[in-house]
Parts: sequence; structure tokens; C-alpha cells
Amino acid sequence: MRRSITSAILTIAGISALFAQSDNTITVDGWVTDSACAYTKGLSKPISEACAKACAKNGSPLVILRDDGTIFLPIDAKTPAASQNSKLLPYAGQRVSIRGVDYLRNGSHAIVIDSIAKIASR
Repeated sequence: MRRSITSAILTIAGISALFAQSDNTITVDGWVTDSACAYTKGLSKPISEACAKACAKNGSPLVILRDDGTIFLPIDAKTPAASQNSKLLPYAGQRVSIRGVDYLRNGSHAIVIDSIAKIASR
């Protein structure tokens, strides 16, 4: 009986943790660029659409670079995770608005993308 209660409590705690994660849904506006440039070049936006696409096709993970310099790494909700480049490649080098679940760890952001839309040029 005691094991059944303990098991039920652990199950409820696990389900609660899953629902708590969904509270981290955010909208991020930023540039889709390759991760290498985002980290090494200190850019405020991609050099060009062609450059971002070429880097992605060469294997560089695409990331979202917010105007304040924060970088969001798109991840898959499943483990093992799949690359998110196929979702982002049509937007490489462009400004987008992404809605999804944010995972923050030690100042680093990852986001599971729910929706993505291009932002019109300014």
C-alpha cells in the first residue's frame, strides 16, 4: 500500500513538472542566423540571407538572435532531439517572430518552436 501511495505521488509530481514547463511560453522577435556567426562575430543581425543559408546547409545550427544580443537555440521537444534547421531554413537571414516554450539554464536559452512568422522589413 505504501509503495502505491509513493508511486502515485511521484506520478503526480512528474505530471505537474510537465505542466509547469508550459508556463514558459514566450514570443521572441529576432534574426535567424547561423550559430557560429552569432557567437564569434558579435553581429546585431546576419550578414546576408545567402550566408546564413550556406552555413546552415553546411551543418551550422540556426539560432534566433534577439536585438539585445540574446541567443535562443531552437530545440526539439523530444529526446533525442532533432535538428530544427528544416523549420528555420526558409527564414535564414530574416527577422522573425517565434512563439514557443523557453528553457533557461545558467543564462542560456533554448526554445521549442510552436509557431514562426516573418516580420516585415522596417
